[in-house]
Amino acid sequence: MKEALFYRPLDDKRVECYLCPRYCKLSPGQHGFCYIRQNIDGKLYSLAYGKPFAVNVDPIEKKPLFHFLPGTRIFSLGTAGCNMACKFCQNWDLSKAKFDQGRSIDLPPEQVVRAAIQYHSRSIAFTYNEPTIFAEYAMDTAKLAHPHNLKTVMVTNGYITQEVIEEVYADIDGANVDLKAFDEEFYFKLTLSHLEPVLETLKKLHQMGVWIEITNLMIPTKNDDLTQVTRMCEWIMRELSADVPVHFTAFHPDYKLTHLPPTPPSTLLKARQRALEIGLKFVYVGNILNEEASSTYCPQCGTLLIRRSWHATRIVDLQNGKCGRCGATIPGVFR
Repeated sequence: MKEALFYRPLDDKRVECYLCPRYCKLSPGQHGFCYIRQNIDGKLYSLAYGKPFAVNVDPIEKKPLFHFLPGTRIFSLGTAGCNMACKFCQNWDLSKAKFDQGRSIDLPPEQVVRAAIQYHSRSIAFTYNEPTIFAEYAMDTAKLAHPHNLKTVMVTNGYITQEVIEEVYADIDGANVDLKAFDEEFYFKLTLSHLEPVLETLKKLHQMGVWIEITNLMIPTKNDDLTQVTRMCEWIMRELSADVPVHFTAFHPDYKLTHLPPTPPSTLLKARQRALEIGLKFVYVGNILNEEASSTYCPQCGTLLIRRSWHATRIVDLQNGKCGRCGATIPGVFR
């Protein structure tokens, strides 16, 4: 347990947390919406600091990040809790869990860095649940990671305030931002949050120079129409860049949406084709096996640069971040 950053005192020992757009106002003893930030006698504490619930060594493609040290391992950790309430959450056993000392393990920032080195990882991911809510833990770990030549990544829903984003991401190198839909009603009804703060996060991270990739989980009948895909891709082109990789991934029935079918592969492929027609250069599909739609090609000459089959990755003709055939620079973070 560690006293949190990003809160201000109110009257009667109440506090306001301004880490995320919920701005939870908490009386002594109350937890925030995220479950892991608590007012204890007029001070806000992060209950899960140094206490992850899940720790793994993953292929970086699993995040998914395709233009960030491809083919490498990433030391990954997450805690309990979340600041959204997605009815389709596919890690709901973590995101809906309240902090439990018996379920967590002790892994302070220094040990995270040592473990990443021990397991030959090139980077550290704050992932599985929403890392914004354990920002202090992620920030301290990231500061220690950089002197050891370890990159750091947030896998996030992007629900963070503009007040704190520069400080939280000061030592973060990359992020996969889950843009769940391009529709406010979807966000409000299915996640109990709002779209606009996520869009502001994407714009800010892009301005800051944090490498970003976007994931859009396509849920049948909820956010899978091509009109919404078109609006989203046009916004990315206009506000971010044609170089931002976009991942359209398949939903599988889970949590409170078990009555819906899995996403047909054809839905993902149509979304990918529309995104490419609009002008995005790097568009991928996920949670289905399709080598062509998961591999990276040079947008200038069409050469296959990186072949992917599930999470098996082979660098084919990418040399120092450039196409080996025509020399075009491929945007990303490469070895």
